[in-house]
Parts: sequence; structure tokens; C-alpha cells
Amino acid sequence: MPRSLTRIALPAALAASVIALAGCSTSAGTGADDGTLRVVATTTQMGDVVREIVGDDAEVTQLLQPGQSAHSYDPTPEALTALANADVLVINGAGLEEWLDDTIEASGFDGELVDASADVHLHEGEAHDHGAEGEEHADEEHADESAEASEPAASESAEAEEGHDDHDHGGTDPHVWSDPHQVVHMAETIGTALAAADAADADAIEASTADYVAQLEALDEWVHASIEQVPAEQRLLVTNHDTFSYLAEATGITIVGSVMPAFDDNAEPSAADIDALVAAIRESGVRAVFSETSIDPQIAETIASEADVEVYSGEDALYADSLGASGTPGATYVGSVIHNVTLIVESWGVEPLPVPDSLA
Repeated sequence: MPRSLTRIALPAALAASVIALAGCSTSAGTGADDGTLRVVATTTQMGDVVREIVGDDAEVTQLLQPGQSAHSYDPTPEALTALANADVLVINGAGLEEWLDDTIEASGFDGELVDASADVHLHEGEAHDHGAEGEEHADEEHADESAEASEPAASESAEAEEGHDDHDHGGTDPHVWSDPHQVVHMAETIGTALAAADAADADAIEASTADYVAQLEALDEWVHASIEQVPAEQRLLVTNHDTFSYLAEATGITIVGSVMPAFDDNAEPSAADIDALVAAIRESGVRAVFSETSIDPQIAETIASEADVEVYSGEDALYADSLGASGTPGATYVGSVIHNVTLIVESWGVEPLPVPDSLA
């Protein structure tokens, strides 16, 4: 097995069904009959990054579909079969996929596991009150890759190789992708692993990784330039749940609060939580409450109404835990960031800068 397992027993019928389905397909872990690399990615974000990197040089299966929450995913027999036959499994990591260990065990996956968060300095604790600290972090991150950031990354990478015994992220924020600068690290980690796994296409994978990283760096520059038009004290944000701490820290945004004050989008706010958030919105001068595309907006709309501020929902909701369906602005990772930052900046009364041609 590629990692030690925490058991959260899957239904026996589901585990049995994957054995039957896998028996009808090609041998597990050996790749396609024509030698094509088989890659499974867990989340919509990781699926998009993998496809950008490998193009047509691999067969890519994405477990979560647009609109699905990674916090409460139940694998299908087809998902388990894809894992059974995969050469590489790419995960977000940082404890996001709490269902992963049991899913790996049920599928019999024995290929290469790539933890995309291995080279990311993860956040611990609540995702609030970043403000000026975020601006300092942004300067450090974009000036140079500090030794302080690399030390925890090395320990996390070693942990990924040895196997994680605990996928309950608790105080760790797994929503790394909210900051494009961190996704640069994730893409480089994924690209290196996929090139090593597919020697025949390694040069092409390395080239496409470099091209995609350049896009992400251009995206990151656009995000910073657009947000920095607004004075730091006016960069206030309220979202559905604690999803944007990495973006907030990198760009000096202050997260005043969240409708669901937790990293898990299944959390339920109490009446006291709602009253406290309404009071915080009124006191801080927040102009809007943002819903998320994969979460029912009803509570966000209620809070916005009580606080007498605008609510962004429906087509104007943010892409947070999930990318959007094909044809929506958030169908790709790059598109989702452009959509989110555009709406956030506009809620502050400013137009974002023109999107670079390389990202259009």
C-alpha cells in the first residue's frame, strides 16, 4: 500500500463491487494497454492542473465533479475502479481528502501517490485577521522563497512519503489553491512526479509544466495588482466558510468572518454565530457577503439582508471548494481565480486591471 490507512469503513457492497469491476478491466497499477500513463486526481482543482500539465499524454480521471464538496465525498464503484488501474494518484493533501485512506484500501491502488501540498507552507488555526500581516507575507513570498517556508515543506514531503495516519485537518486549512502563488508550487510538484512516472513523455511534461507555471505566475501578478488598488484597510471579506485564508494572507485581505466559521463546508452556524457575524459586518463596514457555488446561499443571503449589505450568489458566487462546470467562468482553475478576484475587487468599488492576454 502507498500509505498507512485510517479506516472509516466503506459499505461492504461498494468494496465488493469495485473488485468485480476491476476484474473486468486492465490490470491494476499497470497503466493502459498502449502504455499511456493513467492518472487519477481527487479534486476539480487538481484535475485541472493535471490536465494542463499532461495534455493528451495521459489518461486523466477526476474523482470529484463540479459542485461536489471534497469534505463529504463518497466514492462510486467507477471511481474505485479508476483508482485500481491508476499509475499515479494526485491529491490536494493538507488533510482535505478525509475519505482518502479508506478509498485507497477499497480500491487496491498501489501506484505513486503525489501530495500536491508537500511544498506548501500550510496555515494552522483560524483564517481571520490577516490585514497588515498579510501584506508582509506577500512581500516575503514574492521577493524570495525563504528558508523558513522550505523547512516545513521538507517535513511535510517526508510525511507524505511515509504515509499520513490522520486526515482530519482540524486546525490546518487545506484550501491552498485560493492563492495562485501556492498553486505554482503544487503544479511544480505534480509536474516533477508525472515526468518521473512517464519517461517517454518526460520532456513534453516538463515543458508544459513550465508553460503552465508561467501562466500561474502571470495570474498571481494580476491578482496582486488588482487587489492592491484598494487601500489595505478597505480589503474586507466575508465568505460562506473559511476558504480564502491563503489568498487573504498573500494580498493583505482581512477576513471579517464566515457564514460557516469552519474549514469544513458542512458546518452549521448557530444563531449566536449569525448574530455575531451580522454585528461584525456592521461594525467593520464590509460591503458584501459572498456565497459559494457549491453551497446553498440561503444563510448567506439572510445574513446579508440582516446586515443590510449586498450578497453575491448565483452566477456571482465564488468558486471555492469546487471549480465550475464546463462553459462557466470557473471551469478552469485560472478562470475561477479571475472570476473570484474580479467580483471581490468590484465589491470594494474598484475595477480589476485588464486580464493579461496570456490568461484570456
